[in-house]
Amino acid sequence: MTSLSVDPKANGAKVEAPGKTRAEKALARFHEEDRLGEGLDANILAGLWPFMRPHAKWLVISLVLLLMGSGLAVLQPWLMGLTFDAFEHRDAARTLMQMGALILVLKLIEQLIAFPQVYLMQLAGARAAGDLRVHVFRFLHTRRLGFFDRTPVGRLVTRVTNDVDAINEMFASGTLNAIGDLVRLVLIIVVMLRRDWQLALITFVAVPPVAVGVMWTRRRIRDAFREIRTKTARMNAYLNEQVSGMAVVQAYAREEQSAAEFDEINEAYRQANNRSIVFDAALDAAIELVQSLCIAAVLWYAGVRSLSDRVSFGTLVTFVAYIEMFFIPIRDLSARMTQLQSAMAGAERIFQLLENKEEDAPAPAAEDGQAAKKDDAIAFELDHVDFEYKPDVPILREVSIQAAKGEKIALVGATGAGKTTVASLLLRLYEAKKGHVRVFGRDVRTAPRDELRRSFAVVPQEVFLFPGTIASNIAAGDVEVDRARVVRALERIGALDLFERREGGLDAKVQERGSNFSAGERQLIAFARALYRDPPILVLDEATANIDSDTEARLQKAVWAAMQGRTALIIAHRLSTIRAVDRIVVFHKGRVVEQGSHDTLLAQGGAYARLYQLQFSRGEARAAE
Repeated sequence: MTSLSVDPKANGAKVEAPGKTRAEKALARFHEEDRLGEGLDANILAGLWPFMRPHAKWLVISLVLLLMGSGLAVLQPWLMGLTFDAFEHRDAARTLMQMGALILVLKLIEQLIAFPQVYLMQLAGARAAGDLRVHVFRFLHTRRLGFFDRTPVGRLVTRVTNDVDAINEMFASGTLNAIGDLVRLVLIIVVMLRRDWQLALITFVAVPPVAVGVMWTRRRIRDAFREIRTKTARMNAYLNEQVSGMAVVQAYAREEQSAAEFDEINEAYRQANNRSIVFDAALDAAIELVQSLCIAAVLWYAGVRSLSDRVSFGTLVTFVAYIEMFFIPIRDLSARMTQLQSAMAGAERIFQLLENKEEDAPAPAAEDGQAAKKDDAIAFELDHVDFEYKPDVPILREVSIQAAKGEKIALVGATGAGKTTVASLLLRLYEAKKGHVRVFGRDVRTAPRDELRRSFAVVPQEVFLFPGTIASNIAAGDVEVDRARVVRALERIGALDLFERREGGLDAKVQERGSNFSAGERQLIAFARALYRDPPILVLDEATANIDSDTEARLQKAVWAAMQGRTALIIAHRLSTIRAVDRIVVFHKGRVVEQGSHDTLLAQGGAYARLYQLQFSRGEARAAE
């Protein structure tokens, strides 16, 4: 909605506030739309070449066949002109039969060449696009977690699907056949000049305005397709947001508002498509008009010239055929240029994504002689660590925690105090701004990523399940499921009978995000997943929050048994679940303010005692109700 404000410098006149413009620009920056237009076609094509190189032989064969087909196509009107000129000779019938047979053979050869040419072109394109899609998908897996925190999922989905499809369509639609079109134009020009240079020059008068029109349209079509790509990404991001948050949309009756917002995004997408259609249709109609004018001009000039110098009927037939053939490649070039611009816009956005330098846990490089050595006595350690997600917004300040091997440590504190961040730093999902984070005495920055993360199993509060089966989700990360280990893991948490009762047992299907399982069942699967991995360090991030009291009571005993012989880091809000840990670390506004056992901290009467008393009072109040 446009608002009005009074500018004191404008003598009280009402002016339109720039808020909407700023918001639109901010949204464009959020979707990376402000970066479009920086790439050059040559650079983009050079970027695509590594994906084409493994399939270049099919592309080369296709282009050779294309050139052969272009040559055969240009030869046919010439032969037709010679055939009509043969009517002036006595052996016209014989010439007609010979030329007719020759043209038929050439046409058959041309069509026989067309099939493998198109097939091999699309084969090379499909394989190159497939390689590019896999490359982008793998690239996303190598980005650090902070990149995904601020990047809409729909935008990334668009890069892997729509943008790659646009590149594939460049091959499928025969866009690269433009090379054959250019060769065909050159051959037509040579033949027409040899046949009758005066008529040829009349035809070529139309080429400069057509070329100017093509160049003018090219720039605008490129801009239109860039806009289509950005609007597609914005639409995908919005759809993902709305589907993911459907429960909130319905609970707060936001259907009408969401529909209105989507209609606005969809309208912008439709208008962007309309602009590309208008430019494409205008160029096509203009070329058809110029072609008709050229034919009329040639016929008119032939009539005028025949008053003093007769023009043969065969020449006129040849020129009319060549004029039609001359403008067909030009018309096709405009259509193929449209598709090429779409592909270039898609490739440009993909390469913008691939320019991201935020690598997840870059390759290790020991900082000093102490950095790479191991110490099995210390499971993990944070040494005067500072951390912030956003610049100048500290989350952790001078945090120092050391856990001996086999020790059970609980982190407690108010929401936002930095407890979960500690686990993220240990796994090197984020990088500490200051200080050192060590696992078994080794700085996490010098440890290979996979080796580091194999030392941990994390049971989060919000469990993510992948489509598959119960067994495959418990054995996440293994190509082959070890069913015996799956069974043992479920037995240790006392949940084997619960899942075996389901239809299909351990092979029961898991739908997207585990929607056919309750929150408690998903949590149990997460526990079993951690025990299946059997790591030296177990991280429980409010892991029993979504489990009912009866299940929690049964699970607690199994969990404590499972933690025997390994180090455990427990992030908890319910203090009743952590009384038996070896040490409790209390966080307040990103700092460690207390450490000690449950009884010791209660006796001190500090921050932990206040938290415990507050929760105890709430528990009594709920019990009284």
